[in-house]
Amino acid sequence: MRFRSFSGSFRAFWAIAGVIISILSVSLLPSTTSAQESLVVYSGRSKELVQPIFDKFSEKHGIQVQVRYGKTSQLAATLLEEGPRSPADVFFSQNAGALGALESEGILEALPNNLLNRVEERFRSKANKWIGVTGRARVVAYSSKRLSKNDLPKSILEFTNPKWKGRIGWPPTNASFQAFITGMRVALGDEATEAWLRGILANEPKSYPKNTPIIEAIAKGEIDVGFVNHYYLYRFKAERGPDFPVENYYLSGSDVGALVNVAGVGILKSSKNKEAALKLIDFLTSEEAQKYFAEATYEYPLVKGVKANQALPPIEDIDTPNIDLSDLSDLENTLKLLRKVGVL
Repeated sequence: MRFRSFSGSFRAFWAIAGVIISILSVSLLPSTTSAQESLVVYSGRSKELVQPIFDKFSEKHGIQVQVRYGKTSQLAATLLEEGPRSPADVFFSQNAGALGALESEGILEALPNNLLNRVEERFRSKANKWIGVTGRARVVAYSSKRLSKNDLPKSILEFTNPKWKGRIGWPPTNASFQAFITGMRVALGDEATEAWLRGILANEPKSYPKNTPIIEAIAKGEIDVGFVNHYYLYRFKAERGPDFPVENYYLSGSDVGALVNVAGVGILKSSKNKEAALKLIDFLTSEEAQKYFAEATYEYPLVKGVKANQALPPIEDIDTPNIDLSDLSDLENTLKLLRKVGVL
């Protein structure tokens, strides 16, 4: 199975623990009356972010949403282990790769075209098994004090040039970064991806645990550029003002560095509440919910006609690489490659 990055006894531990925890977590959730519809959602998106939108859905439709929160990779592995025994009706994933893993195992229900057609084809399953809710663009964040856009290369691949030695920041343990590397493997192959990783390592990049400290490090002058998701910068500008000395550089020309990953949802084939589950997906892709995500996170709303935050370039202008996002499921071999070259 391609998706699972756990190995040996560690993978077995998570599989067994996941099933036990899922049974306990759902049993401890508030009970519902027989007259009230309810849904069980496994959410890789944080409670702080999505609980308000679940509450709005419940208020609107009278359907109680029972949520198990956790890391996307662990929840996906649990769903694979639970199979048809799973209490989950809906999986809300932080990234497309996890949805692709479930799709490849045949445990997701096909979604109707009237829902799927709300988003561009590049942001949904080609097999109609999941749909993107919001988009997260990969960018090169850079110091606006020390650089201009004209100083930056046209491709992410060109950051192996020795002139960038000691000037790059990246987050090797971050899930979004690892999904980006998986996308590079899909687009360019393992050999070219390994060569790029070794080229960046030769430039002595500084490693950070996640995206936020990379933006901070650029502002402080520790590094000049960083490989991150687009929305972290806008959070800084909202807090510190428009003069915060960092900007985003969006690569063009279908460059692999212009990958847009999605947070998305799918319905489990084993769900006994598919009608209610469809109502939830309908709500998540409604104008109301899309505007909420755009305002709360600076992520891209994916439903056609809903505008992103005015600070962002239109998603239609981002020339993404020709990648089936479901193929981002092969995290295991990405982790092997990152360990092989010494990034992890």
